[in-house]
Amino acid sequence: MKLGVALGYWGSGPPAGAAELVVEAERLGCDSIWTAEAYGSDGLTPLAWLGARTRRIRLGTGILQMSARTPAATAMAAITMDHLSGGRFVLGLGVSGPQVVEGWYGQPFGKPLARTREYVTVIRSILAREGPVEFHGEYIDMPLRGGTGLGKALKSTVHPLRAELPIMLGAEGPKNIALAGEICDGWLPAFYSPRHDEHQRAALAEGFARPGARHSLDDFEIAGVVPVVTGDDVDACADAVRPFIALYMGGMGARERNFHKDVFVRMGYGELADRVQDLYLDGRKQEAAQTIPTSLCEELALLGPPAKLREEIDIWKGSLLTTLLVSGGMETLRTMAELVL
Repeated sequence: MKLGVALGYWGSGPPAGAAELVVEAERLGCDSIWTAEAYGSDGLTPLAWLGARTRRIRLGTGILQMSARTPAATAMAAITMDHLSGGRFVLGLGVSGPQVVEGWYGQPFGKPLARTREYVTVIRSILAREGPVEFHGEYIDMPLRGGTGLGKALKSTVHPLRAELPIMLGAEGPKNIALAGEICDGWLPAFYSPRHDEHQRAALAEGFARPGARHSLDDFEIAGVVPVVTGDDVDACADAVRPFIALYMGGMGARERNFHKDVFVRMGYGELADRVQDLYLDGRKQEAAQTIPTSLCEELALLGPPAKLREEIDIWKGSLLTTLLVSGGMETLRTMAELVL
């Protein structure tokens, strides 16, 4: 198992100590660092700024939101980042949810599977640079039809450093996970539990079995965030994780459509998810967080004293994850480097 660092997206401003953390991650032998975006900081600018302070570690977006950029703009950014980093860039993509897609980016949510397939197809065509790109789908129209009539199919002026630059997909539902297995080079799971991954294994197997699938499980990267909180009191450690789980289970999405909540339903926590969502959407966020049991936190995170973490790390090493992404400060990173590397 490889070790990476999930930097996430900013809160109210730039996180303190990020540059030092990234430099230490490379020194310790970590494989990758990953940024994110929602409706605040973007995922590319911090990655470029931090990547300039490193020489070896891979630079991944986990994730860039498709609605934020046309596939051509994303391909341009990927080509540029890959050149500037010497071939270290990993393009992680995701569709997000309708609240962000329509509310923040002003784009129709539509059919996420069809949008993703078209988006990745166009990016691969641009990276291949075999000729001017022309694509007419349900969501992507290049060159645009019905405009001035002056649109022209074009080919990137820049030659990509790697035509096979890796593309990974952030996916939670079975159909989207299967799509990742079919058309992408890796999967970025959210709220992954090695004790409840049967449905995810089945979805990946379905994707790998489709005609034209690029990979099998043997050469497919799966990089998942595993929160780590060290301390003697496990319940107290879980207190640091409960608000995060409650936010996504209850508040990161509409009552009618919350893909994050659906993950917990598939794990067998349907009644809990309904209760947490009701509390969260009623404005009782602290009570929603307190409702999250320590046992669930322990399924998704590594919590407790170092001896307990040392016992549990083997469960994660035997899981689907090929790269464990740790989020936390310098001491957490060093602890995990000792356990994993």
